[in-house]
Amino acid sequence: MSDFSPEPPDDNGGGPVKTFLEHLEDFRWVLVKISVTLALAMLVCLIGANEVIAVIKWPLTRASVSYPGTNQVVSVSYGSHHLATLQLTPGEKQALDLGTNRFVAVTVEPLTVGTNKVLGWRVDPDPRSAADAQRMRVELVNLSPAGGFFVAFQAALYGGLVLAAPLILYFIASFVFPALKMHEKKYVFRGLFVGLCLFLTGVSFCYFVLMPVALSASQMYSDWLGLGASQWRAEDYISFVCRFMLGMGLGFEMPVVILTLVKIGVLNYGILSKARRYMIVVNLILGAVLTTPEVVTQILMFVPLQCLYEITVWIAWYWERQDKKRARRGA
Repeated sequence: MSDFSPEPPDDNGGGPVKTFLEHLEDFRWVLVKISVTLALAMLVCLIGANEVIAVIKWPLTRASVSYPGTNQVVSVSYGSHHLATLQLTPGEKQALDLGTNRFVAVTVEPLTVGTNKVLGWRVDPDPRSAADAQRMRVELVNLSPAGGFFVAFQAALYGGLVLAAPLILYFIASFVFPALKMHEKKYVFRGLFVGLCLFLTGVSFCYFVLMPVALSASQMYSDWLGLGASQWRAEDYISFVCRFMLGMGLGFEMPVVILTLVKIGVLNYGILSKARRYMIVVNLILGAVLTTPEVVTQILMFVPLQCLYEITVWIAWYWERQDKKRARRGA
């Protein structure tokens, strides 16, 4: 028998021992499969780029606008088209006499006066239309001839990564898992499952809760600085939203990293408990770095991160308590 022939798997579930060249060949095929999968996923997202962009734009439709002062705010529309949102001066409010509500919806419609067609307006009594005046009205625009292609590529890239992620993880696992023993595979499976759930939780929290608040804060700061915020570059918006969600997802992975260090003996309950005051500072810094420079969004990110750390500390305490019980029974 040659010394370079593969050895059979051991009793603990590890795979056959391969030569370096065989591992290199397996790794090459993993890279090929990942590249092909990502390319196909990007192609699918490129074909449906308008749908991907609509999903990315959804937080923008949920963002609200804060109007300082007590001036009446009027939302003007024609049919299904929004024309403008106006903040009236006291004199304009008295002249138009649109009622006492602060937020008013006005619909412009054609009227017939004799033989002439003119445009008139009426106050929409529907309270949902009046509340529409508080919605954020930002138009995403391309400011260069190639801008549309860059936006489509961004949508295809981010959407393709999400679409291909399950298969990419499967290919990586098929390369790594044969070298693991049964108990190692069990811990890796648990870690992947918990990590995936936490990552999706972080992304969802950012998408549904944090992002509308951050976008509203951005518009508020622009108005405070006296700068217009009615148009944003589409590629900048898509990059900001996707990176923001990715950062939140990675931030929620902190418990997996800490508990892994606990399992291998680097950390324990005592160390984690004493480090609580430092983690408060770390989570505040993460809230400042991963979000917009606005206090509300930073606090909204700090609170779940600190709660996850507290849960991690109690899990470490429970594990340590169980280990002590087992040691006493063994003695």
